[in-house]
Amino acid sequence: MLYLILLAVLIGLDQWLKYWTVSHLALGESAPLLPGIVRLTRLHNDGAAWSSLSGKTALLLVVTVVLMVGVAVLLLKKIVRHPLGVCACILVLGGGIGNMIDRIFRGYVVDMFELLFIRYPVFNLADCFVVVGAILGAVYYLWLYEKVDKKEKPHAHDTDGNN
Repeated sequence: MLYLILLAVLIGLDQWLKYWTVSHLALGESAPLLPGIVRLTRLHNDGAAWSSLSGKTALLLVVTVVLMVGVAVLLLKKIVRHPLGVCACILVLGGGIGNMIDRIFRGYVVDMFELLFIRYPVFNLADCFVVVGAILGAVYYLWLYEKVDKKEKPHAHDTDGNN
């Protein structure tokens, strides 16, 4: 239940920030957030990361749904049980669903975070959730999955009945 609440909070935060951005900034307009570090700049992205697959909204929706179903299966079948792995899945789901909501209802994703100290594409909170979730998922898989969640396969017996 706690994880469902966390998922709802993540999606809600993402959608609230996108709503605020659309309500307060014109397309292409910027506002300071952390001077010298990041500003809010309203952009619309009809593609995926770095505007890849621009204009392929239907394809992106299908891919997102397939990936979100895959992550949900990991949780529902309790393949991932360790809290770090579950949090990683919840973050990926929250970000994926947040951007999917935009694609369904707007036809594009609202981006707003513009880094000022490096040249990097403008991104949104849902993107942050997916990236952090993917990193945590990699940490979980590399260091915890084998020890905590991997189910042992029964050992095969030889013809003499010995292991």
